[in-house]
Order: sequence, then structure tokens, then C-alpha cells
Amino acid sequence: MSSLMEYKGYHAKIEFDNYDKIFVGTVIGLNDVLAFHGKTVDELEKSFRNCIDDYIDFCEEIDKKPEKECEVIDEKLIEREEQLWKHINDSLNEAKAGIGRDADEVIAELEREFAV
Repeated sequence: MSSLMEYKGYHAKIEFDNYDKIFVGTVIGLNDVLAFHGKTVDELEKSFRNCIDDYIDFCEEIDKKPEKECEVIDEKLIEREEQLWKHINDSLNEAKAGIGRDADEVIAELEREFAV
């Protein structure tokens, strides 16, 4: 069984550990690792809220901006876009230099490498 929870804009994936008979949650979309657990749904919800509140408080204590999942995703998309444009530029420079690659070959390679 797997499900999602949300609190203060943070999302967590929830699974049931059948061996230990507890719910285990992991906050998704962050570079930081946040995990929590509970024996009941109420305990799990409270643990999730405490996990997020503690994370925000800790970040404040160490003068760090707490991550938000959309910021992490945005950074990854920007990095991917930069890689794509570099690859396009390199391919165009190769074509200008007479390497012999035609446009269809370059487009096919880009589609394979950067397929979403």
C-alpha cells in the first residue's frame, strides 16, 4: 500500500511496513532527506507535521532556507535545459565544421538523449 500526504506544501509518500506493522513516510521532492513513522494514522499524521515543523525550525537555526519540492524540481529542469542547449550548440558547431552530420541525425540524437 502506498499513498501521499501533504502539509505546508510538502508531500510525503506513505507505505506500510508489514514486518514492523508501522506506517513509514518519506518527504518527496527534496535534496534533504526527511522520514517519519507511526503505528496509527493519527500518530503518522502527527509525526509528519512534527517532521516538517522540525525541519523548518532546524533550517532557521542554521540560517538555511528550507527547500520546497517545486524549487528542487525547477533547479533540475533548469540544469536539464542548460544541458540541452549546450548539446544543440555543440551539434550545430560540428555541422558548421563539416563533420557531416545532417539535421535529421542531430534531431534524432537529441530526441533520444533528452526525451522527457
